[in-house]
Amino acid sequence: MSKYNDSLTRRGFLRRTLIAGGIAVALGTGMITATAGAAVGEAEKEELKFGFIKLTDMAPLAIAYEKGYFEDEGLYVTLEAQANWKVLLDGVIDGQLDGAHMLAGQPLAATIGFGTKAHIVTPFSMDLNGNGITVSNEVWEQMKPHVPKQADGKPQHPIKADYLKPVVDKYKAEGKPFKMGMVFPVSTHNYELRYWLAAGGIHPGYYAPEKGDISGTLKADALLSVTPPPQMPATLEAGTIYGYCVGEPWNQQAVFKGIGVPVITDYEIWKDNPEKVFGMTKEFTDQYPNTTVRVVKALLRAAKWLDANDNGNRPEAVKILSQSNYVGADYEVIANSMTGTFEYEKGDKRAVPDFNVFFRYNATYPYYSDAVWYLSQMRRWGQIAEAKDDSWYDEVAKSVYRPDIYATAAKELIAEGKMTADEFPDFASETGYRAPQTEFIDGVTFDGTKPNAYLDAFEIGLKGSEKP
Repeated sequence: MSKYNDSLTRRGFLRRTLIAGGIAVALGTGMITATAGAAVGEAEKEELKFGFIKLTDMAPLAIAYEKGYFEDEGLYVTLEAQANWKVLLDGVIDGQLDGAHMLAGQPLAATIGFGTKAHIVTPFSMDLNGNGITVSNEVWEQMKPHVPKQADGKPQHPIKADYLKPVVDKYKAEGKPFKMGMVFPVSTHNYELRYWLAAGGIHPGYYAPEKGDISGTLKADALLSVTPPPQMPATLEAGTIYGYCVGEPWNQQAVFKGIGVPVITDYEIWKDNPEKVFGMTKEFTDQYPNTTVRVVKALLRAAKWLDANDNGNRPEAVKILSQSNYVGADYEVIANSMTGTFEYEKGDKRAVPDFNVFFRYNATYPYYSDAVWYLSQMRRWGQIAEAKDDSWYDEVAKSVYRPDIYATAAKELIAEGKMTADEFPDFASETGYRAPQTEFIDGVTFDGTKPNAYLDAFEIGLKGSEKP
């Protein structure tokens, strides 16, 4: 018996009774409409539990719940914060959770068997951008002499890791390891931090799972380790790490507490980079296809609401997210980035309207090329131990990212008049691969159809048949 089989709940029974009664009344009065024959049938499973980590980019889940979009789809959802990313992934795999706000690398890593082995899919990308890299006040003071200044005397952005390199070299010369935090080995944060460091000539280290070494610190100039997001500021303040890469509100929290300085956002490392995804097991999506589509419909409506009116709904969203059952940080801390600004040094607040993007720029579409980028970074740093040909990357991307489910949900919303076709890619011609992307901090172009050529372009990182 599948772990997803569920009994007929009282709520489900009552709802089906009401639906049946409503149809009977409609038939008796001749008021039945075309919507009764909708392409997507009733949800096979109505009561669902979704997991999340306390970060602002879980917002589509909170909004879909608070605005009633889940219930509009006949879904009765419980949202439950998880202790860390591993607990969250395990909960989805063992069926304790029906789906979750996930790191984009988690479904891919699980599917190829790096760490836990399970086939996880994503029919919905949750956001673009949203992360930052923060260093301690002490490290920032050592970096500042190397950072170019604007005419007004403030630091010129983006701040490259080139300006951190002399600090790291000094620590190495003194025999002190330069330690930094990221949230999970297959997190965007790990790959963004590594990308930024490597672009500045700082080696972030290799993984060697075939040798039993999953520390990710082989040949490293900077030693990266895992710290759960809400614990980042306290870990920095304690001096256990000298900097970190994390999502909001935990960079802004360092500014408010006066313990660190965010030096760069991921928007400046890779403009409009994909961030979190919504993950479910393939078993769940196969067993409950209508439910899956309805979940995506609700999330699409939430994402659109979050970006509507030039982010005009964001103050309300911040108020919701500040609740203890969601992110639980102070309103002002969350608002600092969520409403289109970002504060670097205390008092140096700058406009970054696209720091959090939930819907525009086709942010919600699960592009195969996004999956390929994550896989390329797994190979670059040794998490994928052997060389793979380009077709392998394509096959894995297509087994995990599910634009077919997404398109079904989008077409339903268009047919219902809740959205318009111009808000989505052209499904008839969309290949799932973005045009080559050029806006990276190191100027290297990424073409998702040519991952091996992309890896060859880096000075630091594995390529071809190389091993750590």
